[in-house]
Amino acid sequence: MKNRLKVLRAERDWTQAKLAELLDVSRQTVNAIEKGKFDPSLPLAFKAARLFGLAIEDIFEDEM
Repeated sequence: MKNRLKVLRAERDWTQAKLAELLDVSRQTVNAIEKGKFDPSLPLAFKAARLFGLAIEDIFEDEM
């Protein structure tokens, strides 16, 4: 799954550790999601969307 997490995080000058703290996940989870190695759960996707003030589909895109 493609995503814009890294770009959105960078726009706010947040480290992966800071984003992980805000999302209540590990830094390794953030890294894996950013690299497309792990797809977030639906609750985590909603949490990220609320955090960035965006719709889920504005952050995450299915690679079909």
